[in-house]
Amino acid sequence: MRVPNIWLRDNCQCATCVHTETKQRLLDTFKIPQDISIKSHEIQEDGINVGWSDGHNSKYTMGFLRHACTDFGMKNIVRRGLSKLEIWDSSIASDPPKVSYDWFSRGDFVKMILNRIRQYGFCYIDDVPFNEPEPTEKLLERISFIRPTHYGGFYDFTADLASADTAYTNIALEAHTDTTYFSDPAGLQAFHLLSHTEGEGGASLLVDGFKVAKDLYESDMEAYEVLSTVDVHCHASGNDGISIQPYKGFPVLQHDLTSGNLLQVRWNSSDRASVDLPMDRVDEWYNAARKWDALVKKKGNEYWEQLTPGRLLIFDNWRVMHGRSAFTGKRRICGAYINRDDWISKYKMLHHGREKVLSHLL
Repeated sequence: MRVPNIWLRDNCQCATCVHTETKQRLLDTFKIPQDISIKSHEIQEDGINVGWSDGHNSKYTMGFLRHACTDFGMKNIVRRGLSKLEIWDSSIASDPPKVSYDWFSRGDFVKMILNRIRQYGFCYIDDVPFNEPEPTEKLLERISFIRPTHYGGFYDFTADLASADTAYTNIALEAHTDTTYFSDPAGLQAFHLLSHTEGEGGASLLVDGFKVAKDLYESDMEAYEVLSTVDVHCHASGNDGISIQPYKGFPVLQHDLTSGNLLQVRWNSSDRASVDLPMDRVDEWYNAARKWDALVKKKGNEYWEQLTPGRLLIFDNWRVMHGRSAFTGKRRICGAYINRDDWISKYKMLHHGREKVLSHLL
């Protein structure tokens, strides 16, 4: 494989060109002459030394060159935090992914949680203290920064409509993903039921969006294509002075442009606005969405769990849809959002290690 001179010069890894600690570029790429050429080279046992026409000298190890030229698969896996996913249906109720809060002090506590979330899309942490919300908040902060939104940061609420959203009521909620009205929806979401008094109900619903997408792909590829290409607008406008509307719509199913893999599910009919299609074509989207909705509500795809104080639920909001049954009485729930990039970063660093992650920056 031929490696262009400009790429090789631009990716010199010496301390003059790349900061040794932060791995940020120090070299001004566009000061490299467009006709940069190799004036000299010396092949050594562990690599090659290159003398450039701009007077700079670079050393490239054989491992560096081999990785840059051939390791596309592993590069994508590490860079994107990819792993083998386990899609699931209602049968996961017999053995859901979980870890114990008793392991909080272990160095691999967060790694165990994120590995399960990356694989299954969710994880329970059992035996979390529930007299106060602080232990839950501290646990989530070990994963990453809590993301503030128009609802605040770490939340601790009851069904009192303190924020104008159906989540702050006691009505049933169908399976959906949160914050579809953001250009960058929340990555992780967490719920911890601290108490439920003088009532019943409120079972939590989880649906694997990637499983539903697979079902739709196998049963109706045309509907899958419509939901993968037609943009849908969403909004959050319940609170005074706020109407969050991304500058563009996004499809229900969003794919990685390089690999074609499904990357994200955005599904929340309550927050949906208009569909980006001419009126003589909107039936295409509604017909496809109807088929999707039927699969979301298929009993075999629904996993119901009655959360109890002490069991914290954390799930991937880009994959797993959540809902609940109606309830009576008073429930107190705490939790938070965490950014996608932040939790994937933590997952990669814990799963692969800093050296391997940084080696795949090229």
